[in-house]
Amino acid sequence: MRKLVILALVGLVAQLVDGSLGMGYGVTSSTLLVAGGLGPAAASAAIHFSEIGTSLVSGISHHTLGNTDWRTVGILAVPGFVGAFCGATLLAGLDAEAAVPVVSVILLVLGAYVTFRFLAVGPRKLRFEARPSKRFLMPMGLFAGGLDAMGGGGWGPVGTTSLLSSGRLEPRKVVGSVDTSEFVVAVGGSLGFLVALGSQGINWAFMAALMLGGCIAAPVAATLARFMPARVLGVTAGGVIVLTNLKTLAESQGASGITIGLLASVVFTLWVLWIAWAVKLEQAVRDGTTPAAAAARRAGAAARPA
Repeated sequence: MRKLVILALVGLVAQLVDGSLGMGYGVTSSTLLVAGGLGPAAASAAIHFSEIGTSLVSGISHHTLGNTDWRTVGILAVPGFVGAFCGATLLAGLDAEAAVPVVSVILLVLGAYVTFRFLAVGPRKLRFEARPSKRFLMPMGLFAGGLDAMGGGGWGPVGTTSLLSSGRLEPRKVVGSVDTSEFVVAVGGSLGFLVALGSQGINWAFMAALMLGGCIAAPVAATLARFMPARVLGVTAGGVIVLTNLKTLAESQGASGITIGLLASVVFTLWVLWIAWAVKLEQAVRDGTTPAAAAARRAGAAARPA
């Protein structure tokens, strides 16, 4: 019973992070389940079944708050379903660890770019281009869905990172769209695990505990995504991407616990500074103290008759 309560709390915290930043549920839950002695396939199966409930509640919450771009969801959902189903059926006989360092490097670079992009614009109002194309979204959804099923997490890190780095959607729309489409991905992965493992290979108690905690947190997380300024949300998500993938990469290369701890401490400190800087830039935009705003005021003053 104690383990189930802990798992419910893990589901709550994981969904709070995932629903507000677009990633974290699968990776956090998978790490704990595997550390607790559950096999990778069984752990990923429990996570995907719990995500059917959590992503449904999260999707409804994001839609209600206007965080969802339904065109993006519609394009992502089908290839994500296919990728998750195929990845789940292959997981039982496939070692996905070989791909971990490569994926981590890619996501680490993209995470650094996301952080840089939202800070480099300086004290100017953020602008977002046209929505991403099908040629961008479909292969990304297929790859992210397959990685998600095989690794117990990956839909959020790949989907959110790729969309944020494209600069085509504001961060809250990225988070809401990725979280909403994750419902279809979770269904695909769950069906694949039923085919590969059968119902006896799934720990239903673990699944229910994770789902309960995640469903409680989902509306709160969607609210955070809705009202957090785009610049702050983007930098926060970028920092999470850098921190988690740097840790994963260091572990895959056999780094010691002390080395990993030092790296994490340095990146965490920088992350806090990045967020503080983003908040300062956002405040400058709101107060009208940006160079563009000052120039506009000067032009207005010069145009007024003496």
